[in-house]
Amino acid sequence: MPEEILNSAPLFLLVAARCAGLIFTLPLFSMRTVSRTAKIALVGYMAFFLLGKADYSVYKSVITEDGTFDMYYILLLAGEAMIGVIMGFYVQIIFAAFSTAAQFFAFQMGFSAASAYDALSQVENPLMGQFFNLVAMLIFIHAGWFQKLFLTGLSKSFEALNVFGLVNYQKNIVTFLLKGLTNLFADAIIIALPIMGTLVLITICTGLLSKAAPQMNLLSEGFPIMILLAFGLIIILFGDIVNFFGKAFNTGLSDLFMLFDNIGNGGS
Repeated sequence: MPEEILNSAPLFLLVAARCAGLIFTLPLFSMRTVSRTAKIALVGYMAFFLLGKADYSVYKSVITEDGTFDMYYILLLAGEAMIGVIMGFYVQIIFAAFSTAAQFFAFQMGFSAASAYDALSQVENPLMGQFFNLVAMLIFIHAGWFQKLFLTGLSKSFEALNVFGLVNYQKNIVTFLLKGLTNLFADAIIIALPIMGTLVLITICTGLLSKAAPQMNLLSEGFPIMILLAFGLIIILFGDIVNFFGKAFNTGLSDLFMLFDNIGNGGS
């Protein structure tokens, strides 16, 4: 293994740069609690196994037969890392939809003030956002999407996309990422709308009752009512929410693989 890596060191570094860009931006792996040594080791193993699938014949003008290279090689490394970052960023967009959905109704529940640092998303996140993010991560791991992303998505990216393709098809990639951001808010609204709508109706009913009978003082009991009802709705809808999580991952990664296929076919 060390001899093979040394004999093709320039190509190995290019493959490792793309793998590193993906690992260091992918949910779960990008956490600070994950050892940097473990990340680098995983990058090395992935680069070694994917070295045979990487078609870098287009880089022959930069990498000579004796293995030497010029300053353009540094730009190639940056471009390869950017491709990995784009893939990891798109997966982050999919996860952000679930966290955003929880933030939509966390304010109505009264949990918006209960924010803490979320180790998974690495941002300040309400408790419900952390809960949804954790459930999404468990589904992502249980369904084997990590393996599909590494074995299928990363492998297809080496076959279809290189740094020159990143420049030539930048319009396709930017459009794809903007579409992903649009789907983020659409998915978040779909997840949160049943709970948000129910809580709005309860708020209206509570306001009307407090006006009709002020001695009941329902507004002071509003937060406990909202919290209990919201958790009850989440329990009732939890199966549908989990199914939606799975469909969102399936659709998002299928679109990513389709993007690589289209670029590999000339952007058609």
